Amino acid sequence: MWLFSRKGASGFSASSTAEEVTQGIDGTGLTAVVTGASSGIGTETARVLALRGVHVVMAVKNMPTGREVKETIAKRNPNAKIDAMELDLSSLASVRKFAADFISSGLPLNILINNAGIMATPFMLSKDGIELQLATNHVGHFLLTHLLLETMKKTAQGRTEGRIVNVSSRRHKFSYPEGIRFDKINDQSGYNSLSAYGQSKLANVLHANELARRLKEDEVAITANSLHPGAIATNLFRHSNLINGLVGLVGKYVIKNVEQGAATTCYVALHPQVTGKTGLYFADSNVAETSLQANDNALARKLWDFTFTLINNCPNNT
Repeated sequence: MWLFSRKGASGFSASSTAEEVTQGIDGTGLTAVVTGASSGIGTETARVLALRGVHVVMAVKNMPTGREVKETIAKRNPNAKIDAMELDLSSLASVRKFAADFISSGLPLNILINNAGIMATPFMLSKDGIELQLATNHVGHFLLTHLLLETMKKTAQGRTEGRIVNVSSRRHKFSYPEGIRFDKINDQSGYNSLSAYGQSKLANVLHANELARRLKEDEVAITANSLHPGAIATNLFRHSNLINGLVGLVGKYVIKNVEQGAATTCYVALHPQVTGKTGLYFADSNVAETSLQANDNALARKLWDFTFTLINNCPNNT
């Protein structure tokens, strides 16, 4: 990762690790939900937040793996406050159950990290009949955020700012030409696995931006931001042999390790430099530029309304 080690305005760079960007920060008393915390940068994010004293709730699809990760983190850090709860983001029923169970627990919620994702899958529909990448990466997180927002608002009534963090990708700049295929969301014709991934990641940025606008308008002490974690060699690439091959060829020069890959997420979630900053996009623990489509406020509002309609019209929606 030595090719990209230049520090930005924050004092951090692409080579900075999650531990480095949170050094000296005390997260005691904070509670965070981290989706996709059973592998990759999700696991590292959960570990480092717990290391800083945050009570972490790992939202995981595979509970046996989640419990193993929880035990591993607890062994390394006996003081860690960490729990695992089941969540399948491709299922709206699962999202609703997770949210109901979390709310019933009575826990506060300061930080919501929408991290889980799938990449470049063959064309498939979710249980709710939504193209799988959009369903998992955007729609599930959109609903989860909506259902947990009231809990976050109540928590933020104290003096601690709430933070919502959408883990997007640089691939948001490489969606379909129209950005979001509103009229062809579930059409297999014209489906391109990487463009569909880009579409879902563009949706992550647009969601964070519109949410930030609404929260600011309502004068709620919660920020919403999105980020690119960097190119990381994780199981996210499991559906693309080409990308896997490139990672093996040039990985050590341009690919981040997991510790570096989780840095921007942990920075945006915890660092004092981010206090009050909302509707922004980060990369390498610094503010970065998005695509023109990601800055389209009208597109963000259209996606917001479209997603609610999509959720409400799902045949399996309960």
